[in-house]
Amino acid sequence: MNEEAEVLFERRGAAGFITLNRPKALNALTLGMVRAIHPQLIAWADDPKIHCVVVEAAGDKAFCAGGDIRALYDWGRAGDPAALDFWREEYKLNTFIKRYRKPYVALMDGINMGGGVGVSVHGSHRVATEKLTFAMPETGIGLFPDVGGTYFLPRCPGDTGMYLGLTGTRLKAADAIYAGIADAYVPSVRLDTLKDRLAGGTDPRVALREVAEEEGAPPLASMQKEIGAHFSKGSVAEILSSLRADGGEWATKTADTIETKSPTSTLVAFRQIREGATRDFEDCMKLEYRLIERFVKGHDFYEGVRAVVIDKDQAPKWKPATLAEMQAGDVDEYFAPLGARELTLP
Repeated sequence: MNEEAEVLFERRGAAGFITLNRPKALNALTLGMVRAIHPQLIAWADDPKIHCVVVEAAGDKAFCAGGDIRALYDWGRAGDPAALDFWREEYKLNTFIKRYRKPYVALMDGINMGGGVGVSVHGSHRVATEKLTFAMPETGIGLFPDVGGTYFLPRCPGDTGMYLGLTGTRLKAADAIYAGIADAYVPSVRLDTLKDRLAGGTDPRVALREVAEEEGAPPLASMQKEIGAHFSKGSVAEILSSLRADGGEWATKTADTIETKSPTSTLVAFRQIREGATRDFEDCMKLEYRLIERFVKGHDFYEGVRAVVIDKDQAPKWKPATLAEMQAGDVDEYFAPLGARELTLP
């Protein structure tokens, strides 16, 4: 086993283990990792000795903090097709995980955002530890909540998914379980026991019952009245108007947060989450590929990455600059079919 590899694979008894292995980069997902994981999952799906797959990560800070945004920025700026290759292959991997025919156990022990969400949340058993910090912060870098966010965000309780998608709010374990993003809370000190039981052939449901603990009350549950009052509105403009009219501290801060994000991304995310409520998973992934192809050709993704990742001045200059300058129809072209370039899924 090559310890320097970006992703490690190991068979332990009845379980196949995938370890994301870029701890210094918070295990950010690369195209090479996607291209390694997918065929290994196919092989294990066909291997009768493998009863389940476990995905975990090296280091103690992050499960996976997202995709390798700097590489995607460089490829996109250079017009390199590798940028779209990444998203196309990543979305195919997300779909394969969603439809995986064996138990897929994701150990979300640390930061889990963006690309990390795509290789965890669609699994059959999602484990949250006390170290989990979950978020979909994409509108803050001029993107949209992808990797299946179109599907799982509108299926969160009430209007929670719209709130998470437009604000990038961070969740800990109890809230992640409440939102349907995780299934069980397991303290990180008990993960080795869980892995040993899975390697020994114990059914994941039984193994999880043995190590799971109560995660405490989810703050999100107590916020449902406020979230529903504002985020059920029929447009971004109406959401912001409702928050401003409320005038309370939380409502004001929430409106302020939304207004720091890319206006284009915010309008796309709103429509994407609304449309995703009535689409199946494959349709959601095809829609996301339509959106990403348009974002790669646009302005705000590169400006967002510059401001947050490269220069770190946290002062992106979006185009258009404010939501007040935009109408909902301004993002129609993002949702238009791609014809022969559509994402194809098996």
